[in-house]
Amino acid sequence: METKRLLFWRQRQVLFLLLFWGVCLDGSEFGLYSVAEESERGSFVVNLAQDLGLRVEELFARKTRVVSDSYKQHLLLDSHTGDLLTNEKLDREKLCSSTEPCILYFQILMDNPFQIYRAQLRLMDINDHAPVFPNKEMVLKIPENTAEGTAFPLQRAQDLDEGLNGIQNYTINPNLIFHIEISDSDEGIINPELVLDKTLNWEDQQELSLTLTALDGGIPPRSGTATVHIVVVDINDNAPQFSQAVYETQVPENSPIGSAIVKVSAEDVDSGVNAEISYSFFDASEDIQAMFQINPLSGEIILKASLDYELVKSYKINIQAVDGGGLSTRCTVRLQVLDINDNPPELIMSSLSNYVEENSPESILAVFRVKDRDSGENGKMDCSIQENLPFLLKPSVDNFYILMTEGSLDRESRAEYNITITVTDLGTPRLQTQHTFTLQVSDVNDNAPEFTQSSYTLWVRENNSPALHIGTISATDRDSGSNAQLTYSLLPGPQPGADAAAALVSINADSGQLFALRALDYEALQAFEVRVRAADRGSPPLSSQALVRVQVLDANDNSPFVLYPLQNASAPCTELLPRAAEPGYLVSKVVAVDRDSGQNAWLSFQLLKATEPGLFSVWPHNGEVRTARLLSERDAPKHRLLLLVKDNGEPPRSASVTLHVLLVDGFSQPYLPLPDAEAPERAQPDRLTAYLVIALAAVSSLFLLSLLLFVAARLCRRSRARSLAGCALPDGPLPGHLLDVSGTGTLAHSYQYEVCLQGGSTGSSDFKFLKPIYPNIYAPCNNDENPTF
Repeated sequence: METKRLLFWRQRQVLFLLLFWGVCLDGSEFGLYSVAEESERGSFVVNLAQDLGLRVEELFARKTRVVSDSYKQHLLLDSHTGDLLTNEKLDREKLCSSTEPCILYFQILMDNPFQIYRAQLRLMDINDHAPVFPNKEMVLKIPENTAEGTAFPLQRAQDLDEGLNGIQNYTINPNLIFHIEISDSDEGIINPELVLDKTLNWEDQQELSLTLTALDGGIPPRSGTATVHIVVVDINDNAPQFSQAVYETQVPENSPIGSAIVKVSAEDVDSGVNAEISYSFFDASEDIQAMFQINPLSGEIILKASLDYELVKSYKINIQAVDGGGLSTRCTVRLQVLDINDNPPELIMSSLSNYVEENSPESILAVFRVKDRDSGENGKMDCSIQENLPFLLKPSVDNFYILMTEGSLDRESRAEYNITITVTDLGTPRLQTQHTFTLQVSDVNDNAPEFTQSSYTLWVRENNSPALHIGTISATDRDSGSNAQLTYSLLPGPQPGADAAAALVSINADSGQLFALRALDYEALQAFEVRVRAADRGSPPLSSQALVRVQVLDANDNSPFVLYPLQNASAPCTELLPRAAEPGYLVSKVVAVDRDSGQNAWLSFQLLKATEPGLFSVWPHNGEVRTARLLSERDAPKHRLLLLVKDNGEPPRSASVTLHVLLVDGFSQPYLPLPDAEAPERAQPDRLTAYLVIALAAVSSLFLLSLLLFVAARLCRRSRARSLAGCALPDGPLPGHLLDVSGTGTLAHSYQYEVCLQGGSTGSSDFKFLKPIYPNIYAPCNNDENPTF
């Protein structure tokens, strides 16, 4: 609906403009029509379509309308038939008073193209008013010596009708003394005069009453009557005489009620009662009697009602002076009403558009007419609008003005204008009239959407849940309505793999919210880019694009992986450690990696468990296993280290690695593969448990120690012959093939064990016997004998 309205206004404005610049702005006289007054509303005046030579459809298409000069719209146009009809019952006497002919002026305005025709409607008078005498009784004092043939003017009757419907004749009832004669004035008004046919005799008849009848020329004729009362008076020689036959004066229309307008004066040379003069209006209309009054003694005319120059510009008042003897004389007062600037200008709007489409060329917004009921300088007008507005005000004929745009408008710069048309007259003081209306600039889709950023960077943590909201992009459009309603969509990118990247996310077409379609893996994809388009819903639609870069954030979802030593090998990896190693000696280095990144891949190393606590240490940052002290003979030949590799993620992840270390005298010593120590080590109780057992056993060990030593000594003597060759216990320091085990296992004291090796062709040896060695107590043992514990 809005689009149709805008299209209509655009077509209308273009056609207005074409006409304004070149067709018929000078106006044209059209015709004079007539209609009888008092016709009912809707009475036919003329078929305007035929008179203009147009079809009814064309008359309707051109938005033809009738504009009246007055406030009321007296005529209307039937757009279906093209007939010009009366809009109300028209009263000629009310609209035109006594003006004849009674003409109503109006204009016919048409658009597409714009034309003004000036026309007139004449109201034809009908006989709808009867003659009326201002006074129902007239008194004439006639001296008895009045000569025959003397004429006495009578007050004429008033008839609001004009022409033939006005007063055409006066009659009087038949009598032998008087008859009526009719005289025409210069203004075409007939005046009755009573003419004396027979000399009066006061002694015979002092009074006489006659009936005066006024007849109009209507069909049927209407009449009005008044009584003429004649008083016969005794002889009065001199009639009063006015100092001026005609008094002329000017009165401002704003004169206050009760003010004296003019004073007439008459003199009578008679004396006594015959010199007493009284003043009165003669043949005064109802309007004059309603507007003025006269002092019968002083002859001063006083204003009874407010004057209005715009209604009546002048008055003609007949004054009669009558003396006490009945003689009279008359004078005329011509009163000119002076105009003052008491009427503000009037602005009559013929057409008005409250909408204009942006980017359209010069468009007509309003057609209006101005008028001022005052005259002269008071009726001259100046029309203007506010400054600094992109509009022009051009005058046309018959005080018509056209308001139009100066050029194309931009709704985004300003969407609304409050236009005030000011009409000021040139009177003193100046009066003005203002008409204010609001002009809305309708939108055209001339602005593409604009993103708040040229590119967006969004972050999403890997292993996200599907349909996770990862961010929102936003664009704005300076247009309005549907031209500013945006839809968002993903576009394939020009780079390789962009289509696959676009398949990872989706976008809400209305809100611009981006969602991840599936879980992302940082280790597989760290970042990807998609292009987003924002398009409006205008016609044609406009769009713009923005680049969205999605950064996948790493999550700690990978545990450290140990590269060395290998943990899945069939045989454990054993590191050799010379007994002569100094503290800080590099035994081995644990190498591990983490597929994560950042702090999730920062690895730290920790020694969880060792066969000999305190012998080894692990550097936490590089995984190097080093000796913490000097080795002693009492240290076990084989050590098992359990190390923990942990990342710095949240929560942290870890992996463990087992490292086997074999103590050797030197790297020239043959490598001695040891039997699997897992079982014995697993059989050993936890160190804490061992300490508890030792603590419990310590109570009884003192008692049993001597007994055990004695039994052991006896056993050693008996088995001396069966001991292995070359296995005698030397005096002095222990040989290097004896191992010192201190504080390990379940033993509470340090013991020395003899290791008897059997050589072979393979270059390898097996452990044959293990038995405790008690220094300085036992005799040398034979290697061939079986050891006894």
